Amino acid sequence: MNRKLLAVIGLTGAAALVLAGCSASPAADSGPVTITYTNFISQGANEGNLKKIVAAFEKANPQITVKVTTLPYAGYNTAQQTDIAAGSESDVFDIDGSSNYGPLQANGALAELKGVDSKLYNKGLLDTYQTGGKQYGLPTSFSDVVLYYNKDLFDAAGVSYPTDKWTWADETAAAKKITDAAAGVWGDHQPVTWNEYYKVLVQNGESFLNAKGTKAAFNTPGGIEAAHWLVDKSGTTMPTIEQGQGTPDFDTNLFKSGKLAMLHTGIWVFGAFADTPANWDIAIEPGNKKQASAVFSNAVGVSAHSKHLAAAQKWAVYLSSSDEEVNVRLDTGWELPTISDTKKLDTYLTKGKPANRQAVFDAATKIAPQPSIGANQSQMQDIMTGELIEAQAGRETVEQALDNAEKKINALLAG
Repeated sequence: MNRKLLAVIGLTGAAALVLAGCSASPAADSGPVTITYTNFISQGANEGNLKKIVAAFEKANPQITVKVTTLPYAGYNTAQQTDIAAGSESDVFDIDGSSNYGPLQANGALAELKGVDSKLYNKGLLDTYQTGGKQYGLPTSFSDVVLYYNKDLFDAAGVSYPTDKWTWADETAAAKKITDAAAGVWGDHQPVTWNEYYKVLVQNGESFLNAKGTKAAFNTPGGIEAAHWLVDKSGTTMPTIEQGQGTPDFDTNLFKSGKLAMLHTGIWVFGAFADTPANWDIAIEPGNKKQASAVFSNAVGVSAHSKHLAAAQKWAVYLSSSDEEVNVRLDTGWELPTISDTKKLDTYLTKGKPANRQAVFDAATKIAPQPSIGANQSQMQDIMTGELIEAQAGRETVEQALDNAEKKINALLAG
């Protein structure tokens, strides 16, 4: 599962959504039409699953034919930008998460989706693809980050299991009781990265950027506290860089070996832990001032230049919310659908380990929005991760790292 997938099954009322749902839908074409759809979500393993959804859609809508182009994820965004610049983009195309939605919408590439039934979707994810109260994208799939925990290690240390009421203080206390560095047993693991930092900022009531998105806003007492939450685990309840922390698969292998009590990572590793001997489960991640989860989602948009807006929107809605789409995803394990009707998701909740699969959906109702600045996004992320690692390695203090990151990111934003 792509880690950007992201985040969900919203249980809150759709009445709070300010949508263009009351607006008239685009006029339908008078005769048979062919629409084009470019995607990356099926590439590699799910092309056949996408064909099933297309076939079901065309059967239900015999006047519409969907011509599919599947591209590899690597290079997809570049290809999309090239097509849009040339005016040759498909009628419908995948949107690679919330960080790419912003530039597409701002550049006028996306048509407003009118008359969408908001009750079909998880509120949090649907909101992600809104601008100015108008809908420009529909979420198709999601994943999120949860707290994995090894029940055997908790039992051995006489520590109660994590609950959805836990705070950072509860997690720290449990991790310290379980950690036995001499025996190679660690209480906690959380990556020291951009993806974790923007999330823990929200958990601490802070923001990465100011309201206008023009300046860094993280270098505050609350932002410093959030950085310490990540960095200070290293060498106390989490292995150090020298001990392997941060290397590929280090955390998952440590958890599978039964030497790690808690792990912050995504639901995409359920399969990797399927045969792990340890008795494990998941919970929603603790927060400090509030709970907030990293939710990665993909979406689908309609080209603002499409000549078949009604047919294109009908396909976008079907691809993101139809029973066929939901059933295919759940039957094949092809990411998670973003619908609001939890009854349709019962089969997922009973698929076995982890037992508390409900936490996946609970976490996705508490989204920590990922800050987005457009073309320089990857540079901003690299700056933040790099400075946090400097602090983790002891070459800078946390305060120095945030000072440096603030200066570099502000220069990038002013750029």
